[in-house]
This record gives sequence, structure tokens and C-alpha cells, in this order.
Amino acid sequence: MEEYGFYAMLDRMQYIIRWGMMRNSRKENIKEHSFDVAVIAHALCLIHNRLDPSTPVDEYKVMAYAIYHDCTEIITGDLPTPIKYHNREITKAYKEVEQEAAESLVSLLPEDEGLRDEYLELLAPSMDTPQKEFMHRLVKAADKIAAYIKCVREESSGSVEFKAAKESTAKAISNMSLPEADYFMEHYAPPYGYTLDKLTSGDL
Repeated sequence: MEEYGFYAMLDRMQYIIRWGMMRNSRKENIKEHSFDVAVIAHALCLIHNRLDPSTPVDEYKVMAYAIYHDCTEIITGDLPTPIKYHNREITKAYKEVEQEAAESLVSLLPEDEGLRDEYLELLAPSMDTPQKEFMHRLVKAADKIAAYIKCVREESSGSVEFKAAKESTAKAISNMSLPEADYFMEHYAPPYGYTLDKLTSGDL
């Protein structure tokens, strides 16, 4: 009987820790981060479909992209953003490494059932249509919003380590010029810094 290690490898996302260069009050792994990004990406799609119903987006497809957006880090590890985007050469080289990591992961699936192509599209999405490019932008925005929320949580825990990161991430989100992201940041992001009593009091 054939055995395949693809899903067991995905389970190892829980061992890859984010924010490795920062002093965290609570460590965050890419498995839980991916859930946060998927929730936010789904929300951004729902917001988009209400703000612009003439160009609907498949929220479940975007959510799938979000769930798998960091899976290659099982192999590459989490490279801090300041290093990843330090210059074009590093960014280009890292993209190539990510592609190779995606291909390595899908090689753990059966070759003859079509699953490899399905998962390669999720792990390393092709940007061959304007709609896919927009979906990718929504996932990127959700990724940045999740990072912003992590900074808010750290500040709420008394850590000053994330203050500059929070400010730069908020600016990056604003610079994306996505009405969906702006709407989320205005209406849904602030309560992440609230206490449980305030969240449940009905006085938001």
C-alpha cells in the first residue's frame, strides 16, 4: 500500500515560528497565522462583494489561497520581511526558492491523481489572470492585517518591541489602496486591542 507524506508535512507548520528577530511575549507559528490570514481574507472578500457587487470574488478560493500561502516555509523557514525584501536580487532569489519548495512539497502527493497540479496552484499561485492577481492582493492584504494584529496583541501585553512594526505595517496596508482592507482596518481591527470585558460589554 502506497503512503504519502504531504499532509503530515503540512502539519509541521506548527513548528515554524514567526517573528524570529523580535522578542515576543507569545510565540506565533505559521499554522495559527495561516488561520488568521484565511479568516481575514474571507472577510475582505465579503466586504469586496458588498462594496463592488459587479466584480464578485470567490471567497472560498481566496480562503484556500490564504490557508496555503505560507506552507513553503515548512522547507524554507520564516525569512523576516526586512531581509526578504531588502533588495530585488534577494526577493527574486527567495521567490525561486519558494517555487522549488512548493514543487518539493507536491512531490509528496501521488503523481497520477491530478493532486499535484491542484496543490501547486495553491502553494505557488499563477498570476495569469487579472482576477487571480486581485485574489493574491487580497491575501497579501490579509497577511499584512494579521501581522498588524499580532503587533497590537504584543503591545496590549506590554511589549514595546512591536511598536515600530505596527506603524510600518499600518502604513503598508494603507499604501495598498484597497478599499476592502481600509474598511477592515477602520471597523474591525481596533477591537483586537480591547480587553475581554470591553469586547463582551456591548459598548463598542
